[in-house]
Amino acid sequence: MPETIVELLARDLDGNGGIHCPSPKADMQLWNGHPRVFLEIARQHQARCPYCGTIYRLKEGEVFKGGH
Repeated sequence: MPETIVELLARDLDGNGGIHCPSPKADMQLWNGHPRVFLEIARQHQARCPYCGTIYRLKEGEVFKGGH
């Protein structure tokens, strides 16, 4: 199965610098996916979902300025 990579803009992240998977950003149907998991993106600029392997990556040049 090919690796799915989803490029994100800083505005796609929540206030904590993350996103949930499954995500509509990855064209996933929330009703038939795996359990919802929070992925922290801001620090490492990417994260891989432990359930489906989708990689969520902050687009090059994007800077997250949210949080506390």
